[in-house]
Amino acid sequence: MNKIFLFLLISLFFNGSLLGQPLPKPSARQLAWQQLETTAFLHFTVNTYTDKEWGDGTESPQIFNPTQFDARKIVKTLKETGFKIAIITAKHHDGFCLWPSKFTEHSVKNSPWKNGQGDIVKEIADACREYGIKFGFYLSPWDQHESSYGTNTYNDFYKNQLKELLTNYGEVAEVWLDGAKGKNAKDMQYDFNGYWQLVRQLQPKAVLFSDVGPDVRWVGNESGNAGQTCWSTITTTGMAPGKADSKYLNTGDPNGKLWIPAETDVSIRPGWFYHASEDNQVKTGKELVNLYYQSVGRNSLLLLNIPPNRQGLFSESDTKSLYDFRSILNETFKNNFAKGSANAVLTDGQLKTNVTVAVNKPIEFDFKKLITIDRALFQENIAEGQRVAEARLEYWNGKTWEKVETFTTIGYKRLLRFPEIKTSKVRFTVLQAKQPVQLAEVGFYKASAKE
Repeated sequence: MNKIFLFLLISLFFNGSLLGQPLPKPSARQLAWQQLETTAFLHFTVNTYTDKEWGDGTESPQIFNPTQFDARKIVKTLKETGFKIAIITAKHHDGFCLWPSKFTEHSVKNSPWKNGQGDIVKEIADACREYGIKFGFYLSPWDQHESSYGTNTYNDFYKNQLKELLTNYGEVAEVWLDGAKGKNAKDMQYDFNGYWQLVRQLQPKAVLFSDVGPDVRWVGNESGNAGQTCWSTITTTGMAPGKADSKYLNTGDPNGKLWIPAETDVSIRPGWFYHASEDNQVKTGKELVNLYYQSVGRNSLLLLNIPPNRQGLFSESDTKSLYDFRSILNETFKNNFAKGSANAVLTDGQLKTNVTVAVNKPIEFDFKKLITIDRALFQENIAEGQRVAEARLEYWNGKTWEKVETFTTIGYKRLLRFPEIKTSKVRFTVLQAKQPVQLAEVGFYKASAKE
């Protein structure tokens, strides 16, 4: 009797009717952010000239002199290769500011670049507006140069710099803060709640990344891998910036109480800042495409770091990889065989138009002819939460149905890669779900030969 009762409870849960519990849902800013898919990090500071990854705050501003810096060229490349946000490291752990902050002398105003009259942050922000992509910044809480670090006064210092960035550069789409710091760091109690409140007040549309939210979470690694199972929900009890289980962040939590989707940050090079010694270790376009499948294709967002070199430009090898990356994706996804084989709302590019799918009720896609495919796409209407826990894709071999793949979460987007098959029809079945699934988009493709 107890086993029967337990089975009924589980069945009710996966059909979404257990106590009618509502699912966590994204805010408007989170929903808009997830659909951007690919964003860019620009790691650039005195480290670029010292050949270090982490500076120590003793660097002279005199070493910072990107004589050929061209924000328009950098952002134009990002625009043409499909990136939707550029996030500049306005201040890294060394404390050097890429804008002429009024609250420190450790900034571009004391560098030889443009005779101390330049502002990297402004030029990037202006170029983003010109080319129609969004602007964001990283402001490291750990500051090894500022003497007040380690005292309560530092929180005021940090908020003053944060306010400068939030008020002087137009609309901000994403603000990056984290808990990263070295073992040598002074003990410091950051006022993260105060930082977040300031962002909410001055840039209410901006998403906030602070390792575990409040809007976006770290994916748990810097190798470009979201979990094969990746829920947009987690519970943050006991966690804080710099304090979280990376495995938990990687997969999320089907029972998580908060909607905090994963952002997959990874660098195009082994390091985060430019090093000439890594010029022959730049990830190829094909390798970047693989990262796209492992991040965007697993319900995450790809945040790819492309560090400007000492001249203040993207290196040729990095630029080539970016264009190859976008070319491959465009070629792979240009022809969706699902069009004409299913309800039109499943191929209209809109999450809000969708088809309700019940558990164990297959949807069949009949192509009316033999086609060759090796890629599949599924998207949920995440505005109403994430629901699919397990699903299966099958193809018709002429006599019977054969399994292509059984997989877990979908969320914003799930991309499947599988060996080439020739078929005239496929079918999709939800095997487990938290509530009746709102399937928004479906796609079947033949990958570019360059993949």
